[in-house]
Amino acid sequence: MLALKKGYDTFVSDAGIISTETKELFRKLKIPFEEQKHDLEKILQADEVVKSPGIPEKNELVKMIREKNIPVISEIELAYRYKGNSTIVAITGSNGKTTTTALVYHICKTGGLDAAMVGNIGYSFARQVAEFPKPIYVAEISSFQLDDIREFQPDISILTNITEDHLDRYEYKFENYISSKFSITRNQTIDNHFIYCIDDPVTMRYIHQYPINANPLPFSMNNQPKPGAFIRNGQMTINVSEEKMQMSIYDFALKGKHNQYNTMAAGIAAVMLGIRKEKIRDAIRSFESLEHRMENVSMIRGVEYINDSKATNVNSTWFALESMEKPVILILGGIDKGNDYSLLRELVKEKVKAIICLGLDNRKVHEAFQNDVSLMVNTSSAEEAVKAAYHFANKGDVVLLSPACASFDLFKNYEDRGEQFKLAVRNL
Repeated sequence: MLALKKGYDTFVSDAGIISTETKELFRKLKIPFEEQKHDLEKILQADEVVKSPGIPEKNELVKMIREKNIPVISEIELAYRYKGNSTIVAITGSNGKTTTTALVYHICKTGGLDAAMVGNIGYSFARQVAEFPKPIYVAEISSFQLDDIREFQPDISILTNITEDHLDRYEYKFENYISSKFSITRNQTIDNHFIYCIDDPVTMRYIHQYPINANPLPFSMNNQPKPGAFIRNGQMTINVSEEKMQMSIYDFALKGKHNQYNTMAAGIAAVMLGIRKEKIRDAIRSFESLEHRMENVSMIRGVEYINDSKATNVNSTWFALESMEKPVILILGGIDKGNDYSLLRELVKEKVKAIICLGLDNRKVHEAFQNDVSLMVNTSSAEEAVKAAYHFANKGDVVLLSPACASFDLFKNYEDRGEQFKLAVRNL
């Protein structure tokens, strides 16, 4: 839509099935398209290709496009070209980026700023720029989107953390994935800001390998960076401007240590956007957690059911387990992305009384935890998993859907997995 509006001769090609709603929009806008095939001759005559982030480099068509030296960009790069004088806050990281993005947006709205939340949440960045341009864009950006940037330059970038994820897309080389994450800073200058966690070991191990020109604004629970943010004795201090901002962590709407990190990152960004301290505090107190991220679904016969379907990697599940204070029935599994389950072993030993595998191939989960958990069963639907959990759970337990895997073996996406889990719980 943005390309059409800016005068490009556009053509959409999708190897999958395009939704009826989207096809109707294409016809209305007179955008030619094809589905369930690729017209190689037409595509390979393009001056530029905007590639969906879901398509890997090993795709044969992508290889052909690269061989023809046709420029390939991501949708966020196209949006950046036409964002005008707008300010961009771009958030990436292996874990916490969705929550941090939503919190920054919520603070902006509470503070009276006219902002849009784009990227992996809400509208695509390009569609927002085309239809409803805003002075501020708060963008959740994945490593796949960053892989195809050229000039994309956020005013404020946030890197929440880096843990092993999507290694199947990066030749199973962790360094390739790390490089992708740091590319969010690639085009930043001294006029921009880079917010990052100095407690994250991977970030700190690799940060000096990249030429970062933006102003550094670190956050920590172990140190007291200045400028930056830190938590000490239950109090968050943000010290990045002439005035300090302080707030008790017990007033945070988001609970858990990982969310204290997310809140520090969002708080720094808010201060840099010029939002008043009182409004930042109000927003942090009033923020509601996201759907599919540690979402309380129901309490049934004294058993709590939590939907954390967005936990698609091991570290997300680690954070979920770390915040649990009751015995856990853990629903785990799906499409493994090169997971190292050993990271979960200590928490599983300490907190998990049963594991319910939800996936087509559960061998790796069984191998990882067979000596740590006596109760393990295989299931192949959300309904089956919830019924098994209900059978195993006692009053005072938590049933936690936190799969540590992608969902595409049994579900359309993590949202579909979460919705089916919630429906199954409500049908108990």
